[in-house]
Amino acid sequence: MTQPHAPRTRLRTHNVFNQSEPLVDINLFTADRVLADAVSRNGGGVHGARLSAFGTLTGSAEAQEWGQQANENPPRFKPFDRFGRRIDEVAFHPAYHQLMRAGLEAGVSAAAWHTDTAPHTLHSALLMLMGHADAGVCCPMSMTYACVPALRHADWAGDWISGATASAYDPAMKPMGEKTGLTIGMAMTEKQGGSDVRANETRAVSIGGDEVELTGHKWFCSAPMCDGFLTLAYEGEGDSAALSCFLVPRWRPDGTRNAIEIQRLKDKLGDRSNASSEIEYHGAYARRVGEPGRGVRTIIEMVNHTRLDCLAGSAGLIRTASFHALWHVDRRSAFQRRLIDQPLMREVIAELAMEAEAAMALAFRVARAFDVMATDPGEAALARILTPIAKYWICKRAPYLVYEAMEAHGGAGYVEEGSMPRMFRQSPLNAIWEGSGNVIALDTLRALSRDPESREALLSYLQGATGQHAALDALIGRVTALLAGGIGEADARRFTEQAALALTARALMEAGLDTALSAFLTRRIASQSTTLGAGDGVIDTEKLIERGRLAV
Repeated sequence: MTQPHAPRTRLRTHNVFNQSEPLVDINLFTADRVLADAVSRNGGGVHGARLSAFGTLTGSAEAQEWGQQANENPPRFKPFDRFGRRIDEVAFHPAYHQLMRAGLEAGVSAAAWHTDTAPHTLHSALLMLMGHADAGVCCPMSMTYACVPALRHADWAGDWISGATASAYDPAMKPMGEKTGLTIGMAMTEKQGGSDVRANETRAVSIGGDEVELTGHKWFCSAPMCDGFLTLAYEGEGDSAALSCFLVPRWRPDGTRNAIEIQRLKDKLGDRSNASSEIEYHGAYARRVGEPGRGVRTIIEMVNHTRLDCLAGSAGLIRTASFHALWHVDRRSAFQRRLIDQPLMREVIAELAMEAEAAMALAFRVARAFDVMATDPGEAALARILTPIAKYWICKRAPYLVYEAMEAHGGAGYVEEGSMPRMFRQSPLNAIWEGSGNVIALDTLRALSRDPESREALLSYLQGATGQHAALDALIGRVTALLAGGIGEADARRFTEQAALALTARALMEAGLDTALSAFLTRRIASQSTTLGAGDGVIDTEKLIERGRLAV
């Protein structure tokens, strides 16, 4: 008789260990010494309590979940209501509204316009903290912040400015006079022109005074559920037609919906929580902002502030990616050692931390120039040239540095349940928006040729960094020689990158960040390597890593 087999012992096959825990429920302001110190040294220390409260919110598990949900459930276009009426609305997941409410009530769009103390430093810090939870909602918040300088050109726009700076979120689809808070979008580019807005074909027909009706197609209208849109269109006939700036409200003065038709929502690589659209104006009501025919000059004030947000947002993203990578390699082991204890990983992570510190130092130096440019002509001139150069460099570094942070996570960094893929998809955006690399580099050359005050401010600022390091002196010498000899269009990127490297070193020096400065000089300027861990020269990996960690 066959004996029954003894029951087999079932082996456990799914033990989860050697993994980093989720980076949640952390005050992302007080725990981030790089951010907190940058705010303090640029005069924003008085805003510490406000930023700490927002850091607690954006670092919470709840806010992180809102960001995940808003990206997993992108906005949906609703051209008609259930009765067949054309409504041209966009439906969002509830998490999107939670994020919008959190950011606007914290003052991401409004805070800079309600304080005289480091206003744009405060704004930049709030924007970076918002980006930790979700970068997509930063788009309408940034445009709402940046619309104020442009709208100040219209004596009738006081109520619009008050609504945009109300620190309130009101998603209801109704006229601006019935709302507690407003958001403002932009509709500038057209498919035949892109960055070349003078190739636009949208036309304005006067209906009296500064009021017009617009007809045309806009290739990109970001955040189409905003209450109004700054847009560019030609007014006048034939050779006398000139490009002007207009505000297009969602509602006409008689309380009917304006003739703004959404054609489709863009299926974008990143920024998926936010709706971007193509729209058509079919006799849409609008009012002129600024002088007739001075549309680019009027809108450029908004563009300059959104460029500040592009570079600040990318600096914040680099910093976020760096401390996520550090968090992981501190807690993960391979080949009998923690990842952070392995020499090559230490080199990579130390340089990543250095790059984050450098990007933050340069970004907040630009913000400080914005803070005082109304009263300090020298800083105003410096801001005009620092902004495009910093945007070019910081935004271009972001995709590579976020990728390196993803690689430090290994395969776990590549799966969508984690935060790294969303950061990576987001990382190219700011380099494309508000002027791609070529446009920004050429804008830099134009500013230098047309604005002698900015040229002198740049040279003076860089001269303050000489005599400290031979390689930096040589770099500043090359930048100065290029300026003296004239820079052709084909050399625009070369000049802008070299100027950005010198300016970054200058910002680190001015900030007193000696460890990061030494590493930047050694690896980026003397060694001329842009790849993490591949440059020559010794850097203080221990201090860089310790500085880069969150203080938790």
